[in-house]
Amino acid sequence: MSRTNKIYCITPVFNDWESFTILVANLKKIQQQYVDLFTFTIVVVNDGSSEERVTVDFGLPLTILNLKTNIGHQRAIAVGLQYVYNEIKEQADYVVVLDSDGEDKPEDIKLLFEKAAKENSTKIIFAQRNKRQESLIFKLGYFFYKYLFYFLTGQTINFGNFSIIPIKLLGKVVHQSNIWNHYSGGIIQSKIPFDKILLDRGKRYKGVSKMNFNSLVLHGLSSIAVYFDQLSIKILKLSLGGIVVCFLSVVYILGEKLFTDFAIPGWASSLILIISGIILQLFSVTLIVLLLQLSTRKNVTAPDAKIYLDFIENIEYE
Repeated sequence: MSRTNKIYCITPVFNDWESFTILVANLKKIQQQYVDLFTFTIVVVNDGSSEERVTVDFGLPLTILNLKTNIGHQRAIAVGLQYVYNEIKEQADYVVVLDSDGEDKPEDIKLLFEKAAKENSTKIIFAQRNKRQESLIFKLGYFFYKYLFYFLTGQTINFGNFSIIPIKLLGKVVHQSNIWNHYSGGIIQSKIPFDKILLDRGKRYKGVSKMNFNSLVLHGLSSIAVYFDQLSIKILKLSLGGIVVCFLSVVYILGEKLFTDFAIPGWASSLILIISGIILQLFSVTLIVLLLQLSTRKNVTAPDAKIYLDFIENIEYE
């Protein structure tokens, strides 16, 4: 007889306790349906909420990490992951990361679990979105974001936070400093083995998303910032390529002026001056990027899997 797997569900919450209550109720129903397969323990990261939490009997083991202040969705996830790793990893078989608003459907956890088990728990499994519920403007923005991400980093990102982590890979995850900026981008950059399954995105249980335009832009930039090394190389290549094109343009202009009769008096010197300005700007960009890259390389910081302690004000158990 197979052993029941213990799954710890990490979900950040910021002033969305009504949706969280519905999420826990749905998780309880799923556990009752697959009680011989897995059991849930919920680790909710209260990301500095100002609204009072709804107190009900959830019927599932619940740990509430109350943070000192709002640190953002991605860092809240990192706090939850480090908490599980340091304090309860011996009790867990898998860790699931999901949003509390219903857009990550709890019933899909079974599919993530089955995929992880099929891979012998050697890979993190992410939910790749098949159908999305967002507006046309959001979908259009997300489309351009994916291609910008690929152009700048050479990597493909078509999934979010919803994922299942085998407990034996959790140590590798929490020692990645980049997950504090962007969880899924940090996993891609870290070379930790992962795979994806196609899942539809759900609808919000209640209310509207707390993510405004500025938050979405910052979230996208955070995922790109994870790849600063690759991004630096890309910028250097583009800048050097631009300098070469500008230099060849100057040679062409001088050739036109000195060896042909088509040159108009005064235009050559003006163009050369403009192109020289462009060369100077490209050289400045190249130099700044190079200096930034060297400055990050010289500072070596050992991975710290206990940063989470600095953010937690208190812990509640229910």
